[in-house]
Amino acid sequence: MGGPSANTKRKRDGEAEPHNDGESAASESNAAAAAERSAGQEPPPSAPNPESNPQSNLESDSNPGAKPGAKPAAPGEPLPGKQAEKTCVHDVALPPGFTSALDQSVHGTIDSPVYKGPMAKSYPFELDPFQATSVACLERRESVLVAAHTSAGKTAVAEYAIAMAFRDKQRVIYTSPLKALSNQKYRELSEEFSDVGLMTGDVTISPNAACVVMTTEILRSMLYRGSEALREVAWVIFDEIHYMRDRERGVVWEESIIFLPPDVKMVFLSATLSNAREFVEWITYLHKQPCHVVYTDYRPTPLQHFAFPYGGDGLYLMVNEQGKFIEKNFNRLAKSFAKAKEAAAEAIPEAAGFAGRGRGGRGGRDGRGRGGRGGRGGRGGDGGRGGGGGPSDIYKIVKTCSELDFHPMIVFSFRRRECEAYAMQLSKLDFNSEEESKMVKELRKLDFNSEEESKMVKEVFNNAISVLPSEDQDLPAVRQMLPLLQRGVGVHHSGLLPILKELIEILFQEGLIKVLFATETFAMGLNMPARTVVFTATHKWDGEANRPMHSGEYIQMSGRAGRRGKDSKGIVIVMVNEEMTMEACKEMMLGKPAPLESSFRLTYYALLNLMARAEGQFNTEHVIAHSFHQFQHDRQVPEVEKRIKELQAEADALEAGTEDEIRGYHTLRLSLAEKESRLKAEILRPDRCLHFLQPGRLIRVVDGLDDWGWGVIVNVMKQMSRGDPSSALITPSPTASAAAAAPLSCTSYLVDTLLLCTPVEKESGGHDKEKEGGTPALVPRPCPLDGDGEMHVIPVKLAAVSRIGALRIALPTDLRPKEAREAVLVTLRDVTKRFPDGLPILDPVEDMGIHDDSFLALVDSIDKEEQQLSKHPLFKAETAEQKLELLKRRGQLLAEAQRLKMKTRESQLNLFKSELRNRSRVLKRLGHIDADGVVQLKGRAACVVTTGDELLVTELMLEGAFNGMDHHQLVAVASCFLPSEKSNEEQPVSAELKPHFNTLREAAQHIAQVQIEEKIELDEEEYVDQFRPTLMHVFYQWSKGESFGKVIDSTDVFEGTIVRVARRLDELLNEMKLAAQAIGEQALVEKFSKASESIRRGIMFANSLYVE
Repeated sequence: MGGPSANTKRKRDGEAEPHNDGESAASESNAAAAAERSAGQEPPPSAPNPESNPQSNLESDSNPGAKPGAKPAAPGEPLPGKQAEKTCVHDVALPPGFTSALDQSVHGTIDSPVYKGPMAKSYPFELDPFQATSVACLERRESVLVAAHTSAGKTAVAEYAIAMAFRDKQRVIYTSPLKALSNQKYRELSEEFSDVGLMTGDVTISPNAACVVMTTEILRSMLYRGSEALREVAWVIFDEIHYMRDRERGVVWEESIIFLPPDVKMVFLSATLSNAREFVEWITYLHKQPCHVVYTDYRPTPLQHFAFPYGGDGLYLMVNEQGKFIEKNFNRLAKSFAKAKEAAAEAIPEAAGFAGRGRGGRGGRDGRGRGGRGGRGGRGGDGGRGGGGGPSDIYKIVKTCSELDFHPMIVFSFRRRECEAYAMQLSKLDFNSEEESKMVKELRKLDFNSEEESKMVKEVFNNAISVLPSEDQDLPAVRQMLPLLQRGVGVHHSGLLPILKELIEILFQEGLIKVLFATETFAMGLNMPARTVVFTATHKWDGEANRPMHSGEYIQMSGRAGRRGKDSKGIVIVMVNEEMTMEACKEMMLGKPAPLESSFRLTYYALLNLMARAEGQFNTEHVIAHSFHQFQHDRQVPEVEKRIKELQAEADALEAGTEDEIRGYHTLRLSLAEKESRLKAEILRPDRCLHFLQPGRLIRVVDGLDDWGWGVIVNVMKQMSRGDPSSALITPSPTASAAAAAPLSCTSYLVDTLLLCTPVEKESGGHDKEKEGGTPALVPRPCPLDGDGEMHVIPVKLAAVSRIGALRIALPTDLRPKEAREAVLVTLRDVTKRFPDGLPILDPVEDMGIHDDSFLALVDSIDKEEQQLSKHPLFKAETAEQKLELLKRRGQLLAEAQRLKMKTRESQLNLFKSELRNRSRVLKRLGHIDADGVVQLKGRAACVVTTGDELLVTELMLEGAFNGMDHHQLVAVASCFLPSEKSNEEQPVSAELKPHFNTLREAAQHIAQVQIEEKIELDEEEYVDQFRPTLMHVFYQWSKGESFGKVIDSTDVFEGTIVRVARRLDELLNEMKLAAQAIGEQALVEKFSKASESIRRGIMFANSLYVE
């Protein structure tokens, strides 16, 4: 294997030139106006009022007394002092026995590639070291992974690979993770190269072009079909390869990489990764070709990171452009919370009337009341303000940035409705207080565009929407956007109409939008940097939990700050909406990027397509064995074996009795523990225990080796999705045999439990603060019941419940006050005192009614082994505390060593093989394959269905369910196969659609039951409920010719979501047409064609502005 290049070495920003406080003050105070006062001091009479002038508390690193109003260096001015060095680290993975025959005078060496030949493409600028090194790798005709920050210039490398293909008369494929990004990239590459095509499923343009941009799903489909077009491809560019860690779609990237022919070379573009070397070694292992990694942590425009206290005042510099964390400024920030805590902003009010999302009529909870059909588009009255509050924070940020000329700015929010609400705070919300009304008047003066720019916006806007039918041009969602855009304010999220989203992207690129409120998807794709990036929160909902933003996510989004060649530095502002610890702030702003981890999983689509392939090279076991998932597992084996030896040596050094005594006693204890684990697993089956887990019930919680003691149940809830242990604060440790033996179904439930916790202490010694609602800010630690701790509500995995008590106690109605939780603690302590021999627990036979023969036999076996254990000599010696502790420790070490041995033997391949057998049995029972594994007619139909559930679609098709529907009903039913947002206003299924929807659910229940019977990990209710009727009425009416304005009035789902589902629905209908062709159902083929034609009209299928 090659090592780091000899003529390059890593040098992080800030290493080039150390600064003392005095030297750094000049540049940092230039970045922002400093306060007239030091933190905690009152301003002098002549200073601006910090309540009305947020910049008055803008803190720099070491010069808090600089004059207010000092401007940063103008865009394009050189950065004071020495620039950060342009770093580049090169490494290469080589297949065994590889030797290079290239001329070193032209190409350099394999370990230090340098290209000195004629360039395939010239650039109007000097390439950065990482770009030049990447080009040298490409000219060697070898694959390369380029990992760099956002806006560092990775696109230049991709363009060079395309230019090489054009020069050498070869074809190249450019893949991106999203259709919208593919459209953007098509436009960008079309301006640079002459022969570019596009394939996204929605649009196909010049599919035989020399360079074709496509989604990764299209590439995988071509690879499965063995498309002839791939035989001419020399290069495949995978943009945003870090998307491979996506739980749902990451498997598409792995399969595509595995199936690529060995002579195809790859270019991987990625955000920074912590395990880039591991990834390129996998590529080399797969394709037996060299694969380089070129990494840089250089930012063309250095960043300054500020914090803004939510509900408070001022900006505090946390990290300067040298990457130094300013601890004293964090301490100032922490002090500001004490003053502002009582006045902290409450929930953001709903954006009344914005972009067609107006909610008139009654005011509901949190201001989300919706005024029936008249509420959309602001035609009804205002919804109630509910929680209201908090406009001053975004006002202060925007006003400060405006005064300091920090435009353009991107304001990232993790909720789409918040994006709209924040934008509305800059336009026309009607506030109650006199102070807020003054703010509104000032905000209305913040017209970010000149009169000329406003006219340009209107012209671009009108040109863009001219492609729409006249009735769609007058939609409130379209027309209400224009006044906002003319003032230089925009909104960008997935719920917007695609044409508006693309229009906003174009206006932002042209500098006609100065303040853009966006969700994190805007951080992906084309290079659209701003001068300033603002985060409105530090936590995000990821579909399972409201968790802190990962450092990788922060790096990706904050990387949009700073425009190369225009700004001397980029500004990042984080609105801290809770009392963040210093360690958490450092981890977010300075943390390492996340590693690229496999999300490989088996799917029926993949199994059927692999079984149907004529070639024998890529069978299912081959794909599993060559997955990145298996590769990562195999790499861990040497480390695990080393750890086993260490544990064994440590255990051998402990002596707690004679070897025979210890061995016999240990064997007995392990056997008893294993049977107790099985007993617990049987008791914790949800169908047996959930009935007893009522609020107030006492339970004992054991998390691996941590005994949390007794707690009180508050609530039991089902997890939204599976497989991610981060959704609970307490999860069973891998060393916990009970958790390992627990059925998979019991991990689907969380038990909110009131437990006694100690204050968490980090390495710095600071104590964690408490969040609202009595939930600790960081992971808690157990506290003895007689210890000095506090009761907190902790979500506990069901598998971590060790005992179910026979007692219940009364709970206060509101557990948020500390006093209420302390009252429960008093009761719990009193109850334990009454039972000095231990709290009574539910008897599984007498109390819970478990009378299975196998269960009773297990209970009898445990009773016998407990009697044997009580007679063992070491059991009697356990009163000797030291001997017992030695014995326990030795047992733990041996048990951990045994677990690791099992891990090394239990290959992921074997685990997947077991799942493969189970899924194959499902396919046989449903008629997709025969007893010999040969794909049948039904299976061939399922092979072409990728957009919906292939098993359910083909089940309904072969059972004749679609034959009795007209094509309008078919559209409505097909919409249920596609995931859509949950609506707060689910409409009852109409009479003409109800029978067909019931048939769909019955088929789904049958498929779920077959999978469960064949031991596929599946929740029947969750599987069936994913096929929701949310948009049935919308698409039924649309198919029958109703206008877009009318159909969206029947739902509160975002317009953009409806359009996105419509386009996927069209894809699905075309796949269903191909499936009908596969089984020879010509009548169905025609019906699916009519269904597709009935929805392909108007705004739902307006062409992308990027492909016009």
